[in-house]
Amino acid sequence: MRINRTLKSCNEAAAAAELALILPLLLTILFGGFEAGAYLWTEQKVVKAVRDGARFAARQPFSAYSCDNLTDATILAQVQNLTRTGELSGGTPKIAGWDDNNQVTVTVRCLPRVDDEFTSSGVYATQADGSLDVTVAATVNYPSLFGILGFDTTGVVVRASSNAAVMGT
Repeated sequence: MRINRTLKSCNEAAAAAELALILPLLLTILFGGFEAGAYLWTEQKVVKAVRDGARFAARQPFSAYSCDNLTDATILAQVQNLTRTGELSGGTPKIAGWDDNNQVTVTVRCLPRVDDEFTSSGVYATQADGSLDVTVAATVNYPSLFGILGFDTTGVVVRASSNAAVMGT
């Protein structure tokens, strides 16, 4: 009887037991927060990369385009490499594992010519096909920050696209 009273009133290890129960949850929240932050940062880098690629593609001459695609293979390679690395040739990928320029697509569409007071002059006045719109899109595999700790991000990708009106030179 006396032993029961002693055990009931003893709470020396209560804090350690509570910590042992709550620690896995706290670590999961902590590392999950870091992983979510890393994903958002990766997404921001891809968004900025495709925006830069679209801006560069939009400043190329009209002769490099048709209504279907970017016909100049050199400029296409430069747009893809600029999107992936931030440089026209060579460079290091902005995201680990983004080693293939095929993950960057460049599409072009022609917007039909409209003859009115706003479009009868300017950069598109001499374009028989109307204005050109270029879109740069990328799909990148997300490199997990804590994949070795059990955060399975296999198959998680980051996608972004940006478009711009071709201004020509």
